[in-house]
Amino acid sequence: MTEKVKGPASYFPSIEKKYEQPMDHWFAIVEKHLHLKHMEIVNVLKSEHAMGHGHANAIVAYVLAQKK
Repeated sequence: MTEKVKGPASYFPSIEKKYEQPMDHWFAIVEKHLHLKHMEIVNVLKSEHAMGHGHANAIVAYVLAQKK
């Protein structure tokens, strides 16, 4: 039985479909901005890549959680 994906990663299939880029593309963008605070990185994705708040927040939260 396959366990259902939970948390920020549950957004990844819809992010890839909507923005037509693999998740590694978005992870790389976040990695370039790790000197910024969480919401500042979210705002980069929203303003520079026209991403919705929920999707941007999910990506940033996921990457930052991997860094802990």
